[in-house]
Amino acid sequence: MRIAFLMAPEGVEQIELTDPWHAVHDAGGEPVLLSTKPGRIQAYDHLDKADVFPVQEVVGDASADSFAGLVLPGGVANPDALRMDEQAVSFVRDFFEQGRPVAAICHAPWTLIEADVVRGRTLTSWPSLRTDIRNAGGTWVDEQVVVCGAGPATLVTSRKPDDLKAFSEAFLPEFLKRR
Repeated sequence: MRIAFLMAPEGVEQIELTDPWHAVHDAGGEPVLLSTKPGRIQAYDHLDKADVFPVQEVVGDASADSFAGLVLPGGVANPDALRMDEQAVSFVRDFFEQGRPVAAICHAPWTLIEADVVRGRTLTSWPSLRTDIRNAGGTWVDEQVVVCGAGPATLVTSRKPDDLKAFSEAFLPEFLKRR
C-alpha cells in the first residue's frame, strides 16, 4: 500500500506530516514524500522552522495510479504554494478522477479547491477556509473528521492538529480498501 504525501518545498505543519506518516507506516503501508522540487522539504511547527525531510519523488514525475491514496498535510504556506503549481493540482485531481481516496487536514483543502474537486462534497478544515469551500461548491462543517463518499473518490478531512488521531483512524480504513 503506497501512500503519497504531497507537500510544497516549505511550509508544511510538521505534525500533520509525521503523525499520518507514522500511522500509514504502522499499518504496513509505504508512505512516499512527494514535492514540487527535488531535494528536501522544510517543515514548520506553526511559524518556527522544524525538521527537514528528503523528497522521494517529484510530483511532475509521479502518477496517481501508482498510489493507493493521497495525504495532504496542512500548514498555511504549504497548500498555498501547492495550489499555484499546475502539476501538483493535476496530481490531486487525478486521484479524484481515478476514484482513489484522499485525506486532507487543516489548510490543505485550498489545494482541493484549486483542483475543483470539492463541489457537492461535505468537508471540514481550518475554520478560515469555510467561505472558500462554500464558494467552491462544497459544504463546510465544523467537525473533528468528515468522511465524504459523494463522488468517485472518498475524501477524508479534519480541522487541525488536535484532530490527528481521529483523522488517521478515519483515512486508514479507506486506504486499506485500495490494497
